[in-house]
Amino acid sequence: MDFSKYQTEGFFDEMFTADGQVRPHYRKLFESLQNFDRDQFERKRSAVDLSFLRQGVTFTVYDDEAGTERIFPFDLVPRIIPHSEWQLLERGLTQRIIALNMFVHDVYHDQRIIKDGIVPASYVLSAKHFRREFMGTRVPHDIYIHICGTDLIRDEKGEYLILEDNARCPSGVSYMLENRQALKRAFPNLFPRAGVEAVSGYADVLLRTLRHVAPQGVDNPVVAVLTPGVYNSAYFEHCFLARQMGIEIVEGRDLVVRDAKVYMRTTKGLQQVHVLYRRIDDDFLDPSVFRADSLLGLPGLVNAYRAGNVAVANAIGTGVSDDKVIYYFVPRMIKYYLGEDPILNNVETYLASEEKDYTYIMENLPDLVVKSANEAGGYGMLVGPKSTKAEIERFRDMIRDNPRNFIAQPTISLSRHPTWTEDGFEGRHIDLRPYILYGESVKIVPGGLTRVALRKGSLVVNSSQGGGSKDTWVLKGEE
Repeated sequence: MDFSKYQTEGFFDEMFTADGQVRPHYRKLFESLQNFDRDQFERKRSAVDLSFLRQGVTFTVYDDEAGTERIFPFDLVPRIIPHSEWQLLERGLTQRIIALNMFVHDVYHDQRIIKDGIVPASYVLSAKHFRREFMGTRVPHDIYIHICGTDLIRDEKGEYLILEDNARCPSGVSYMLENRQALKRAFPNLFPRAGVEAVSGYADVLLRTLRHVAPQGVDNPVVAVLTPGVYNSAYFEHCFLARQMGIEIVEGRDLVVRDAKVYMRTTKGLQQVHVLYRRIDDDFLDPSVFRADSLLGLPGLVNAYRAGNVAVANAIGTGVSDDKVIYYFVPRMIKYYLGEDPILNNVETYLASEEKDYTYIMENLPDLVVKSANEAGGYGMLVGPKSTKAEIERFRDMIRDNPRNFIAQPTISLSRHPTWTEDGFEGRHIDLRPYILYGESVKIVPGGLTRVALRKGSLVVNSSQGGGSKDTWVLKGEE
């Protein structure tokens, strides 16, 4: 494979230095790629696509009239993280999830962080996913965020920065696991040479995490995945994880509440469920408490939850920490609760609801990235330098009408990575979503989902916006 025309100027490139030298931790992969010609590489790529299609490794795009089911695009050139870099990420992500959990517990109990003026009450109380009805509710072991997908990027200097936290129902881990299997099939002799950490233990760690929060006194808890159903964009993942953990996957209609306990209907009668790994937003979990028109959840679930007879992961109300305005305050949370400086920094962020920031945002809108506080998947976002004047003015009006709902950040040139295109290898922007599990202790499977913006020049990596993914290799030991 030929990299002679590969361009590295203007961005931090994961594989090459600015003068075109291969970084040390990529040398073995680079050498291996030299053994393939274009036709061989294309055949391997086509075989992976066919395998994904046969296995149903897909995602759903709801607003595309041309068809909703798509194969998740997968690039065969893996992203490699040296062992020393991964140790830094592990420390930073562990620090962050501990502080976030302390914050969520605090805002539903004593609210010390509000009383001490670290986070304004108005931001917490106006957060879309703050659940007043759960003030004072205890959750097992005081753990609210059991599964978190935190998105990281690297800037022009190669520094890792936290882009956002996904603390409600983070998705994508099935693609991380499937990508690894796909690459092993495509390049079976490459992994022993590279010395890559395994990711296959994720399902076992996830199941232990879920069992850890079961009601007290239950020695062999029954755990189930609660899915909205087949039409959900991540349904493949729900089934995949249930199968990997060896547990049932259920919909709300498969469950019933009796005497403040949750049971699932089986061919042998009712069986009590002690832990629900829910992939449904709070709003749809229980129509007797939240949205009365929800057909996805289970009436009485919240009553059983409050009674301590069933655990829900992630806990109800964790969405308050997903709010992109609250994200702004996470470094302060780390300092407040842990007495430490953040190991991993946030991206510089401006709050449209703050007068000084509002003025700056309005004066610099064409140069900024603007995000809605509670949107995901690349929706509700403006990338100023890539947008039309009409799009910029539309966002200007939206910010003016509801400043609390928007943050802005500088346009960061995300790091790039060699990615296979019709014209050979070209640099494409990437991010990284590691998956953090918080049970008896914090566990992070070495790797994560590297998402890649397949459109040339695009900074949006989400699958629904034309992005794809790569396998993520964490190397063993020192390089």
